[in-house]
Amino acid sequence: DLDLLALYDGFSIFVPLWLEAMGLCGHGEAKDLIASGACAPGGRYPVNTGGGQLSAGRLHGFGLIQEACAQLWGDGGERQVDGAKLAACGTGGGFIAGSMLLRRD
Repeated sequence: DLDLLALYDGFSIFVPLWLEAMGLCGHGEAKDLIASGACAPGGRYPVNTGGGQLSAGRLHGFGLIQEACAQLWGDGGERQVDGAKLAACGTGGGFIAGSMLLRRD
């Protein structure tokens, strides 16, 4: 199971779209997943533990990949997700979007 999500948030609609596209909830259900606290720190799928694009600049997700790696390496500091071993990243938006799974064995 996923331990954290690093999702491009250059526009506010992108995070819910990524949640639905990755199959973490059904179409139109991302708002309910987010409202449940599942995407918050300590939730089932903590999203953008490093603060997202507002904290890392608009590099279409490269800062998010770095944060996911820091989490998997155990270098997340105060924002560390305990036992993080699998992260999903969604970068960019529209036709330049991509996704990947990062894991620590």
